[in-house]
Amino acid sequence: MTNVLSGQADGLVSQLLIDGQLTVAAGGRTYDNINPATGAVFAQSADASAEDVLSAIAAARSAFDDTQWPTDHAFRQHCLQQLQQALQAHAPTIKPLIAAETGAPLGICGPMGPQCDVPISFIQDTINVLEQYDWQRDIGELSLMGMSSRRLVEKEAIGVVACITPWNVPLQINLAKSIPALAAGCTVVLKAAPDTPLSAALLGEIVSQHTDIPAGVFNVITASDPSEAGEILTTDPRVDMVSFTGSTGIGKHIMARASATVKKVFLELGGKSANVLLDDADFGNALLSALSICFHAGQGCALNTRLLVPKARLEEVEQLLTTYFAFISYGNPDSDEIMGALISERQRQRVLDYIQIGREEGARVLLGGGVPEQLERGFYVEPTVFVDVTNTMRIAREEIFGPVLCVIGYEDEDDALAIANDSDFGLSGSVWAADESRALAFARKLRVGTVNVNGGNFYAGDAPFGGYKQSGIGREMGREGFEEYLETKTIALGVSA
Repeated sequence: MTNVLSGQADGLVSQLLIDGQLTVAAGGRTYDNINPATGAVFAQSADASAEDVLSAIAAARSAFDDTQWPTDHAFRQHCLQQLQQALQAHAPTIKPLIAAETGAPLGICGPMGPQCDVPISFIQDTINVLEQYDWQRDIGELSLMGMSSRRLVEKEAIGVVACITPWNVPLQINLAKSIPALAAGCTVVLKAAPDTPLSAALLGEIVSQHTDIPAGVFNVITASDPSEAGEILTTDPRVDMVSFTGSTGIGKHIMARASATVKKVFLELGGKSANVLLDDADFGNALLSALSICFHAGQGCALNTRLLVPKARLEEVEQLLTTYFAFISYGNPDSDEIMGALISERQRQRVLDYIQIGREEGARVLLGGGVPEQLERGFYVEPTVFVDVTNTMRIAREEIFGPVLCVIGYEDEDDALAIANDSDFGLSGSVWAADESRALAFARKLRVGTVNVNGGNFYAGDAPFGGYKQSGIGREMGREGFEEYLETKTIALGVSA
């Protein structure tokens, strides 16, 4: 058996982390980890049982209730600094592992992408919040109903947090949930997506071998069946909060299941974001942003999958898109390409099904629309651009999670705003205009949680991320992301007359 951070592929079998111990799953169960770029098995992962999940919850509960972790802010800061330093030191080993299990090319695992280097750097932003955070404020004395009181408002950790993460950018989201929760003083059970267990298992190895984080504070569960572990974590009364990123359908299920014990629920869900080019925008420059649909094969919840352009300029837009998309290359996982494979054959078929739905709805395929013939292996789909799309079509309303762009024409600015906001989702968006004040005014009218204006980039460790409507509840990263994991307590002290 070889551990994840050994740098050796042969015999690689990941382990769970439960109560400070790296361990195999109960009964020694494992399952295959498949490289999406090749379709081949490249590792084995521990396949946790219900017994393992219950043990992890018990360890997290004990660590929260019986140790100083929730109240020793300086010690937590020290441990998180250790964790960041260890992740940075092991980054050369981590990158190819993440590339192998996500299908992402190495080019988006370095400084130019969200798969490794960038999210590791974001840990510092949370450490900065922890260092500067005001845990108590005095709101003064008040005489009311014949009593005088001095009031204190205090913040404290919410308790045991179940972090349930997806497969698209696993290390990024594992860290975006676990680091603020740990910084706030919570204890964590991290449950990885079945497709990307190594991105969680490597955190377990680093925490146990390279930090002073006490046993039980951080636990890692990997399992082939996401539903069994998820059901336990969302219903067990010892868990105080569930932090979930994934599809809106699963998010609704988690919210319903957690309601039985009135857990706090954080949800970061789907998106169908609009990239709006106002009529005075520089189309030659702005339309380059449409290529972002190819980033990580379109497997990003905040990617702009609807392109809104004036109807009078649709022919020009089609010509430019045809030229620009010809620059996209893919199929070489060791390159600096931005597009890789879809996570699984199941996901590829889902994307192909949506492409067929688009054709049946009357949309026209401008380019792409199938499986690349030149690639003999891997779960790839051609970058696909639909035109003649209306906002009532399923391809314009439902999250496809693949390299598929819908071009929608609008009459005027009011029509563009109405189309952009006519969505069940409200995660992100982009606006382009020659007049920045006009673009900013439009951005402020969008019912979304993040907006890029004229090529700006909201993605950063100190910037809160999350959505409106069915794109979720709460915010991740930034000060707001840290405060998701805190409770508020008011204390009133009697004052003698």
